[in-house]
Amino acid sequence: MIYGSGIDLIEVERIVRQIDGDTHFREKIFSAKEIAYCEDKPNRAEHYAARFAAKEAFFKALGTGWRGGLNFAEVEVINDDLGKPELHFLDRTRELVVERQFSAIHLSLSHLKNLAVAMVIIEK
Repeated sequence: MIYGSGIDLIEVERIVRQIDGDTHFREKIFSAKEIAYCEDKPNRAEHYAARFAAKEAFFKALGTGWRGGLNFAEVEVINDDLGKPELHFLDRTRELVVERQFSAIHLSLSHLKNLAVAMVIIEK
């Protein structure tokens, strides 16, 4: 049964401005694994934007937003061995996911030079 779904679309330029303008933006929003992954890409801003959209889409699917002590850096987008993106959770967000006993969380990402989109479906 579907518990929730979320989608988010973001302009890549918005992420570029944040990365270039705020020296702590990356560390506040992304995990060390995500930063390493994105920084290794020639079009790094597109990858950051897709991951940002994934976090937003997850919180929308959750139905609570990022209230209650949850934060963006606790939601990681990690690619499996075949390149499929998956959501991993840390700290308070991990506790919440375990508490709610979700059976599956699906993630789809797409990005172009100017736009990135993510969709999340949570099953229970």
